[in-house]
Order: sequence, then C-alpha cells, then structure tokens
Amino acid sequence: MPSREHLWNIHFGDLVYPIGFLVIAIIAFAIYRRVRLWTLGRSDDRLSNLPGRFWNVFVKTKADALWHQRIMRSPYAGVMHALIFGGFGLLLIGTSLDALNTHVYHFLEGNLYLGFSLATDTGGLLALAGIGMAAYRRYVLKPSKLNNVLDDAMALSLLALILVTGFMVEGLRIAETELEAHPGWAPWSPIGFVFAQAFSPLSESATVYIHQALWWGHMGISFGGMVYVFLSFTKLAHILTAPLNMFLRSQNGRGVLQPIDLEAEEIGTLGAAKLQDFTWKDLLDLDACTRCGRCQDVCPAARTGKALSPKNVIQELKAHMLEQGPALTHKGNGHKDEEAAKTLIGETISEDELWACTTCGACEEVCPVYIEPIRKMIEMRRNLVLEQGNIPATMMASLRSTQDRGHPWKGASASRTDWASGLSVENISNNGDSGLLFWVGCTEGVQETTMNIPIALAKVFERAGVQISFLGHEESCCGHFARRMGDEYLFQCQARQNIETLQRHNVKKIVTACPHCYHTLKYEYPQFGGEFEVVHHTEFILQLIEEGKLRFTNEMNKTVAYQDPCYLGRYHGIYEAPRKILAAIPGVKVVEMESCGANSLCCGAGGGRMWMEEEPEQRVNIMRSKEAVATKADMVITACPFCLQMFKDGLGGLGLEEPPEVLDLVELLERATSVPAPPAKVAPTEAGVADEALTEVGGN
Repeated sequence: MPSREHLWNIHFGDLVYPIGFLVIAIIAFAIYRRVRLWTLGRSDDRLSNLPGRFWNVFVKTKADALWHQRIMRSPYAGVMHALIFGGFGLLLIGTSLDALNTHVYHFLEGNLYLGFSLATDTGGLLALAGIGMAAYRRYVLKPSKLNNVLDDAMALSLLALILVTGFMVEGLRIAETELEAHPGWAPWSPIGFVFAQAFSPLSESATVYIHQALWWGHMGISFGGMVYVFLSFTKLAHILTAPLNMFLRSQNGRGVLQPIDLEAEEIGTLGAAKLQDFTWKDLLDLDACTRCGRCQDVCPAARTGKALSPKNVIQELKAHMLEQGPALTHKGNGHKDEEAAKTLIGETISEDELWACTTCGACEEVCPVYIEPIRKMIEMRRNLVLEQGNIPATMMASLRSTQDRGHPWKGASASRTDWASGLSVENISNNGDSGLLFWVGCTEGVQETTMNIPIALAKVFERAGVQISFLGHEESCCGHFARRMGDEYLFQCQARQNIETLQRHNVKKIVTACPHCYHTLKYEYPQFGGEFEVVHHTEFILQLIEEGKLRFTNEMNKTVAYQDPCYLGRYHGIYEAPRKILAAIPGVKVVEMESCGANSLCCGAGGGRMWMEEEPEQRVNIMRSKEAVATKADMVITACPFCLQMFKDGLGGLGLEEPPEVLDLVELLERATSVPAPPAKVAPTEAGVADEALTEVGGN
C-alpha cells in the first residue's frame, strides 16, 4: 500500500514542534511590535461590516486576495505571482494534510497518497517557475518601475532555497526507500524522482547522513526565514499585510475624503504635519506596499517628468515611520514629536511632490493591495494650506475667487445666468417647484469655452420633454477643488451654504454634467446632512434614449474618440453609459485611445492643477491630446467641462492644421437631435416666370 513513514530517518524529529511554537511566538511578538507602530496614527473606523469585508476579499468571484484580479492586469507579473502564490498554496495544503494524517487520522495511503505526492510536487514546481520568472524580470528585463534592493534578492533566494532543499530531502528519501523497493511509487513525486535519480549512485550511509543534515537544514532555513521576514518586516511580510490591507479598505466610496471637525473644542493639528497625524490605516498602507511600481507607471505626473511618484511617496513615508516610530512608541517622546513635525513635509515629502498630484485615482485603481496615496497627500496639503498658509499663488487666487465670487475663475466676465438666455429653463426662485434641478457648475456657468454644455443640455432635455430648473445666482461652487487643494475650511463653508440652499428649495433630485460636482454632491455632501439623489447627465440621457423619449433626427457620420473623465470612470465606474449613447447616435463610429476605460489617462486638470502653471514638456493634456490625434478621429468627445477645456488647449498646442473638434457629449447630442433646416428655395429664372405666367393665362 503506497504511503511513507513519518519523519523517516530523522532522530529527535519531534523537536520540530517546540521549535515551531517558539518561531510562532517570535513572529507574534514581531507583529505586535509592528502593530504598535501603526497605532501611533489616529483612529479610523475600518472594522464595520466584517462579513461583507471577508466575502469581498476571500470568497466572491474576482476577490483580489485569492484570484489576483488587479495583479492579472499585467499578464507577465500576474502569471508570475499566481504561480508563486498557487504553488506555495498547494504546499501549505499538503503540509496541513500531512499533519492531520500524522496526528489525527491516518488516511494518506494508496492512490490518495500518490495523488497527494503529485500535487505537492506540482505546487513546488509551480512556485519555482514563478520565482524564476520573477528573477528574470527583475534582473534581466529590468523594467524602470522596479528598483532593486537587497531585500528583493533575499526574498527570491530564500523562497528558492526552501523549495530546492525540500526537493533534495524528498529525493534522498525516495532514493533510499522507493527507487528499488517500490519503483512504481517514485514517479508520482516527479521532481523528487529526478533528484532521487541523481542521488542513486550514493552509498546507503551517505544517503542517510546527507538526508538527515539536509532535513534539519531545510527546517532551519524555513523557520529562520520566517523569523527574519517578520522581525525585519521584509517585503515577504506582505503575505500578512496585503490581505489585511485589502480587508480593511475603505467602504465609503472611492476618493471620498474624511472631514476635519472644525467645530471641535480642541482641533489639534490640521492635516498631517507629523507621523501621528495620519490614521493607523494610513500607516498600515506603508507596510503593505511591495514597491511593484504599478502606480508609478500610470501616474500622469510621473509620466510627464514631474517630481511625484506615488510609490516613492509611500516608501518615503515608510522610511520616516521606521525612523521616528520606535521612539514615539515609548513615553517621554516630546522631543521626537517636534522633530517629526519639522521633517515630514519639506524633507521627507517635498512640496513639489504634493502639488503635482491630479487626484486622478489611477494609482489606486491599479494598486493590487488597495493603498491610498492620494488621501495622504491631501492630508499634507491640508496642513500646508490651513496651518502654514503655503500654497502656489495661482491656486491661492482660485481659492480667493471661490470665497469672494462663489467660483474659482478669477476674471470671468459671464454671470451664472447668461447661458440660460432664450432657453426654456426656469430659475428655481421663479419656478417654485424644484422638480429636476440642473446643477450647472462653475466652469460651465461662467466660462465661455464650456458654456455651450448647459445650453446644449437644456435643448436636449426640452426635445425629450424634460423640464429642468436651475439655481442661478444662488448656486455657488461645490467646493470640490478647494477640498483637494487642502482648504477644508473653504470646502465646508461652500458645502454648508449649498446644502442650506438646496434644502430650502426642497430639492430631491439633481442632474449635473460635471463629474467633480457629481462626486462631491453625491458622496461628500452627505457628511454634512446633504442627502440628494444625484445623477450624471450621461446616465440620465441614456435612460431617455432607452425609454424612447429622445429621438435622433440627423446622421452625424463622424469618427469620435471618447475621453473617460477620472471622476466619472475610475471613481464611479461610469464607463458604459457614454459609450452606449455614442453607439446610439446614427453615423457615429467610436474609436478608443491607447489609454481608455479604467486605464484612461487624466486630462491634467484635477486636484487643482487646472490653476497651476506647467512647463510645456510636462503638460499632461499635451500627452493625452497626442493619444487622441493618434486615433485619427474627427472629434474628441468628453463628459466633463475640465476635460473639454484641457483638450481644447492641448490640441491647440500641437500646432495641427486641422485638429479634431472637441465637444461635450451633450453638444454632439444637440446636433444629432436638432430639427434639420428645410432646404433652401431656389429663385425661379425669368424664363420660368414667363412660362408660369403663360400657363396661368392659358388656364383662364
């Protein structure tokens, strides 16, 4: 009956159990020590809905912890990681079954044992293949996003050494107990069988001696490696921190910033000026990062040569935590507090890094372990703005304009009601019944370059039989950009003022054409009691088309490239509605830019960058405009006023003879649903008039 002897040839093998318990105790202490570092941060409620969190991370289809949904977006790295993860997973299951077989109930014999041997060897082989792929990628291909440090080589070497010594131990056992005595069993451990063939010329005494030495060496490397990993919290510690970070990720909605309680008696530090000003989850993020570089690859700031790399920000903060944290975990650390306050912003993280972020969310979209770099950068921006009064001059001008005029556009000549002149839309003050409120937004309301958006939307809604009202001069900036620039105080003032206005008019449902307004009204105003149903105009218009209320009258015959706005697509998953609308317009052919959907490239306006000066070679909108031109589309279609402005500027900067036309989606719809002009009447010729006259005479 196929089986194997427990601890064959190993004297005092049961010592492995007390050694194992000692190792577990050391690892537990190391984790406790690390948790103390994390708890230096402020409180953060990440323990709500525990069953839902468990389901999302470990059970459901595409659960990131098990199925590597995000990792698999990069095929080579995804397969590499899946091989290592799956291989060691099989080995862990095999080890667990072996322990049950030895200490609980003996069941590994016969065909089951042979299958068990094949599965465990397969697991080891898969893991070795993955490690080989990782080494080839890191040390031969050398992608720019990976920075090689000693820890990387140590991690790969340790894993490979554990696997190879394990196979050697197995091969020595097979050479002595199966090759001749049970030759039919050995091939079911294919890798061990190969090693057994290599060891077969050895004498029995040499085989026994080497087996004992290698067995203890294998156990020493395995146990010692685990102690090393967690005492030093090396890269391999992500086997703990990665799933933990996924489990504790925010459930408040992507990109929803947490408010500062500005009415508290003791506010403390505004924003983050030192390590303790971050939350404990922010500090856990730092240890969860594996330096994979995916965030750096997609960051528009990094791609255009600016100082910012999200990966570097996280790693710089981690180094700061390791430098400052141990002393802060002990009492009497007042001096260290002061030192941390001086060095976090400016020395650890430069101001150029902080102001380069467009908050596009691309870094958080691709991060396989759900790290949140943007939140940390905005916390540091808050400190720069609210406590230090340190902000780029052009950004400051937009904040002052928001405070004084209710919009960030200094020097804008149009009023908030000019766009509505001659249109069948009602000012809510005159209408009395809010019905469906159209939130116009600052950029569409006062900027001439985008004022056609609300005009076109009003016409399209009229043709669909939808009555809308608007706030007019009562509408003020929603505060989205003020909050992301770090001015939480101004944001809260704007939010409370707008919520009071909306509630006074009994507004229930809001439609807006600005994804930034959409995000703020729908997901951040509820923090201050502003509960409204908010829809983006693309969602609302698609519903009108599907219900047959909006009909097309003109065939456009245009090839269009659609730009996914960051705060519509990545933040809220609205990708299909705009594309379905475009597909419904007669004669429209949609082509995709190189970066599209969840991988779309930011236009460069977010996070307050709209109001910052940039070097020509570092302008994100130029890079994005080149992608649009490469499609050879007749039009670039957007669903965001900021994207529209940035594309017009970017395409204009390319010096093209015939650049593609830039329109908001609703502007294209207005053209496609307008009543065609009647054909012009041709003036009759003199001969025609004479003939007509003769006919009339003859008729009489």
